[in-house]
Amino acid sequence: MTASQLPPPPRSTANPAPIRPADSVRRTSSIDVCWPDGLDGERLFFGRARDLVTPATGGAGQVCAEGSFEARIGDDKTIRTILAEPGYPKIGQLVGERGGGHLRMVLAERMPELIAAYDPLYLTLDDISGTALVSAFARWQWEPELMARHREQVGEVAYRKQLEQRVNICWGLKEGHSGVSPEGPPYAVADADAGHLRNPADPEGWHAFPQAPGPGFRRARRIDVMRDRAAGVIRIDSAFQDSAKLKQGGRVAIHEYNLRVTVDTGALEILSIEPEARILPFSECPGAIANAQRLVGKRIGDMRDEVLSMLRGPAGCTHLNDALRALADIPGLVARLPQEA
Repeated sequence: MTASQLPPPPRSTANPAPIRPADSVRRTSSIDVCWPDGLDGERLFFGRARDLVTPATGGAGQVCAEGSFEARIGDDKTIRTILAEPGYPKIGQLVGERGGGHLRMVLAERMPELIAAYDPLYLTLDDISGTALVSAFARWQWEPELMARHREQVGEVAYRKQLEQRVNICWGLKEGHSGVSPEGPPYAVADADAGHLRNPADPEGWHAFPQAPGPGFRRARRIDVMRDRAAGVIRIDSAFQDSAKLKQGGRVAIHEYNLRVTVDTGALEILSIEPEARILPFSECPGAIANAQRLVGKRIGDMRDEVLSMLRGPAGCTHLNDALRALADIPGLVARLPQEA
């Protein structure tokens, strides 16, 4: 089937977030990016994450863990400065490192205690790599002429080489797909309303977001963990979205996935997994979803390694993989669930 014969990619947000379930833990995390020195300057990253326990009676939640960071990152994805709150002595070791797969290896090697503690700060730091890459797109949403100017400045030969370097880095950019065609859209297609993350009926359901004028990007996650006592399983409802601010107001979504997962209450092995593509850039992108079934039977705490091993390159979707990898912290969230009656 050719790209022209494929159905259009999904373009409908699931926002706002559902009301927090009783007897649950909700982790929310975000990285907001802005350009305080102009679109040619360094990017300012604000990372925030919070774990909120909602009792069996419902209602007000209790914060049981949170973390945040602030960093300046160059256009080459190099971390210039970074500070964490609460203070974390090792955070300065990230200065000089570049966002990407290497940064994730650095985090695993130098900060294993954050991983072992399922610390929400770790999730935001792990997300620097993906955010450093995708957030540049927000500039083109704010100033659309920059996209055409970029192609003109780099020249047609260099531009085609850039497209070639993207081939097979994920399912959506497999050889022959529209996302790597010189005649196709040069960058991710974004024309879907991102909606509002916060549910007005449950304002406590999301942590506070930083506010900054001008162009901006946000990677946002929500992970709800619930104990299904009748079925004897743990149920997980997760959402992932990349979005950019629009000059005329509102936000446009670039990527959005929902995940529904069940795990057993013993070894926390995955019993079922249902990815749902809500907003994706290219027609071929949803094809990556079927391969997520390879993870059934795996321990959810091993997701960071399993996803990189089983859904590498064109076998997976970069953004679905990011949504799946975050589930490695589920054991820590399960431990924070209200005690069984």
